Amino acid sequence: MKIIERIAAFQADLVDVRRDIHAHPETAFEERRTSDLVAERLASFGVEVHRGLAGTGVVGTLSVGTSPRAIALRADMDALDVAEQNEFGHRSRHEGKMHACGHDGHTAMLLGAARYLAETRCFDGTVHFIFQPAEESEGGGEVMVREGLFEQFPAQAVFGMHNWPGVPVGQFQLRAGPMMAGTNRFEIRITGRGAHAAMPHQGIDPVVAGSALIQALQTLTSRDLSPLDSAVVTATQFHGGDAWNVIPDEVVIRGTTRAFTPEIQDLLEDGMRRICEGVTAAHRCKVALRYERNYPPLVNSDAEAQVAREVLEGLVGAESVHWNCAPTMAGEDFAFMLQAVPGCFVFIGNGMGEGGCMLHNPRYDFNDAILPLGASYWARLVEHCLGTAQ
Repeated sequence: MKIIERIAAFQADLVDVRRDIHAHPETAFEERRTSDLVAERLASFGVEVHRGLAGTGVVGTLSVGTSPRAIALRADMDALDVAEQNEFGHRSRHEGKMHACGHDGHTAMLLGAARYLAETRCFDGTVHFIFQPAEESEGGGEVMVREGLFEQFPAQAVFGMHNWPGVPVGQFQLRAGPMMAGTNRFEIRITGRGAHAAMPHQGIDPVVAGSALIQALQTLTSRDLSPLDSAVVTATQFHGGDAWNVIPDEVVIRGTTRAFTPEIQDLLEDGMRRICEGVTAAHRCKVALRYERNYPPLVNSDAEAQVAREVLEGLVGAESVHWNCAPTMAGEDFAFMLQAVPGCFVFIGNGMGEGGCMLHNPRYDFNDAILPLGASYWARLVEHCLGTAQ
């Protein structure tokens, strides 16, 4: 493993920054303190700071030499609405909010790379450090792109990174093509006619209709899709009624669908509408479906994925770079940036972490041991893409 010595020398500072952000989590579009911290740090490194995209977004720009080439690196800053259950000193001070996905670590790693690159200036071109708000289901990446991110900060490629618990420290995963799924969410409102539970024949039971509907939706993946395709249809909520002996007038079902291609996303939505109408009609109920497209599939471009692979193999060795890894059904709004500019998203091994917890767990914590490794990857990527790699 070839961690950059200069970055390793200020690891303690990266840990302090990461833990400070962890202790002060801020959720979507409310990352004001975090945004201030990032901007102040970038300015102290001598990086030009731009603020205001997507409200709390920050972009740092560092230009060296005369080359017109430019690349962008992106980290996310937001936390989750999760009540932290850890007891260490840097636990959340904001009740009900927590950095349960490692965005505190992503921000610290990118700041580490910015510091090193500003000190060494060992490249020819421009690098944009993108610190994005609201990745967690609120689409801050889409907002930044829509508000002119790549018009204001043109780049030939954009790169992202996410920690991945369960992958050993010192290892990375990536692939060309679809890496993460497109995510959609749905709400189904089924209306029947309430009645006494002892006299169901006098009503129209939406609970039974809803139960049948959830079962029928599973045929979308088992019968509508080719067995060679991948998709998920998951109902996560079922609400209806307040009494033991009353059939309610209405129930509400909510959930998510996931797929790796727009074509399968279309198939799932069309199929869900067909099944909702058919099943509820069979039960004499009325139905209203609200189906929202959230994040598109995250698709790494071939050339940029190969660049990332080459840099990673130089950093940790080919045996520690898991090329063509299995994609995940989790979603990421970095996908919007990849729709605008070619690039690559990689997973950095986080080890087992605090208590072996996966992402979005109330006992999760980012592994500080990987901070200099992630920052070194960012730095070497810039030096590789913009010349004069050391």
